[in-house]
Amino acid sequence: MPAVDRTPTSHAHRHGETPFTGVLLCNLGTPEAPTPAAVRRYLAQFLADPRVVEIPRALWLPLLYGLILPLRSAKSAARYQMIWTPEGSPLKVWTERQARRLQGWLGEHGHRVRVAYAMRYGQPSIASQLDALANAGAERILVLTAYPQYSGTTTASVIDAVAQWAQARRCVPELRFVNRYHDDRGYVQALAHRIEHYWQEHGRPAHLVMSFHGVPQRTLHLGDPYHCECRKTARLLAEWLRLDRSQYTVTFQSRFGKAKWLEPYTQPTLEAMGRAGTQRIDVVCPGFTSDCLETLEEIDMECRAAFLAAGGKEFHYIPCLNDETEWIRALGQIAQQHLAGWPTQAAADPGTLAAQRERALQLGAPA
Repeated sequence: MPAVDRTPTSHAHRHGETPFTGVLLCNLGTPEAPTPAAVRRYLAQFLADPRVVEIPRALWLPLLYGLILPLRSAKSAARYQMIWTPEGSPLKVWTERQARRLQGWLGEHGHRVRVAYAMRYGQPSIASQLDALANAGAERILVLTAYPQYSGTTTASVIDAVAQWAQARRCVPELRFVNRYHDDRGYVQALAHRIEHYWQEHGRPAHLVMSFHGVPQRTLHLGDPYHCECRKTARLLAEWLRLDRSQYTVTFQSRFGKAKWLEPYTQPTLEAMGRAGTQRIDVVCPGFTSDCLETLEEIDMECRAAFLAAGGKEFHYIPCLNDETEWIRALGQIAQQHLAGWPTQAAADPGTLAAQRERALQLGAPA
C-alpha cells in the first residue's frame, strides 16, 4: 500500500452548518474509455491492489508492468469496445442510475440523505467522493458496496480505500459499511423475479447456469467466505424458482493466471453441456448487480460462442438487476436497515443551528 499523505485535507469545521448523512454506493470500476491507454491505467490500479493479487510485491509488480500490462491492455481495450455504449461504460452507466434511483427511493421513504457513487478503481474515486460528501457537511457516511457476496478481493478492498482516505482527514465522519447481502430476501427475490419475467417472455430452458465471478481456490482455505456465500445465494435462488439440483449448475468465471480457481469453471462447463446435447442453456450472473465486461462480453459473447460451437442449440443470457425497480427497492431496504439509529428522518432546526453557531463564536471558534 502506498504511503499515506497525512496532511489534513478536511475543510475547517463550521458551526451552524446543516449536517447530513451520506450514502456511498461503491462498485469495482471501469476504464474511462475503451482505449489501450485508458485500459492500461485502469488495469494497473486494479491488478496492483494486494487484495486482488496476493503475490509478493517484489515478484508481482515487475511482471505486471513488464509483461502483463503491455500484452493485455490492447486486448482488453478491444473487448471493451464491443460493449461500450454512447453513454460510456455499461458498469458506470448502471451504477450511476442505481445511485440516482436509490436517492429517490430513500427520499420517498423519509430519509434526508445524499447518495453518491464511486469506483474502487477508476473514476469517480472513493477518496474524491468521500471528500465531496465530508466537505459538504456529511457527519455520517454509509458505505454500500455493489458486491452481494463478501470477499477480501472486493469488499475488503473497498474498506482499505476508505481507511486510507480517513488517515488523511482531520475530521473523519462516522462510518458504517455494508459488507454483504448475499442472503437478503429482497435481493434474492429481485433476482428470482428477473429470471421469471425473462422466462415468461422467452420460455424456460433445459438448464440454468448461475455464474459467479471466480477467485483463487486458496482464498477459500484461507478463510474467505465468498465461495460459501455464492453457494447460499444460488441455493436460495433455486428454492425461490422451485428448481431441483438437476435443473441448475453453479459455476465460476473470469479466471486469471495459472493458479487453481474456484470450480467448476463457467466456459468449460458450458462446452461440456453443448457436447452432451443440451439444447438450451440460460445463464444468469447473480453476483453482478450491474451488467459489465464480464457479463456482456465474457458471458453473452465468448461463452455463447463456445456453447454453440460445442453443439448447443440455444443460448440465453439473462441481464443483471441493473436499475430494475424491485432491485432498487431491495437496495433501499438494505441501506435503510444499516442507517438505523442515525438521524436521517428529521431536519435540523435553523434556529437551533444559529444558536449553536453564536455560542461557538462567543467561545472563540473561527467565523
